[in-house]
Amino acid sequence: MKEVWIVDDDDEMARAISLMLKVLDYHSKHYNHARPAAQALLAGQRPDLLILDINMPEVTGLDMLEFVRRRREWKHLPVIMLSSEAADVTVDKAMQLGADGYVMKPVTIEELEKTMAQAFYKHLER
Repeated sequence: MKEVWIVDDDDEMARAISLMLKVLDYHSKHYNHARPAAQALLAGQRPDLLILDINMPEVTGLDMLEFVRRRREWKHLPVIMLSSEAADVTVDKAMQLGADGYVMKPVTIEELEKTMAQAFYKHLER
């Protein structure tokens, strides 16, 4: 079973996404902040996909995305950004930094499933 890490400071949102992932037959792990997720990656743990909330205190999802994309060993780790921001500049910045998809809050299971499939497919091509 594939594992998806949800990095989001909103516990309710993370629980909702976790339930959607369970329905889609994925195992999920929730991190309230980017730092513990980054520490887990550095310790050698690795999910099959990362879902990063953009707006988090201290270390944003964009900061975490940049951190992940700087490391060669995580180059092919699919990353989906999650946000309530629909501003083109935010979406563009996330995609320029290497995001594989962008999901708007509130999240629907259909949109999550579609975006995840696209992210996994992108990394199969590489």
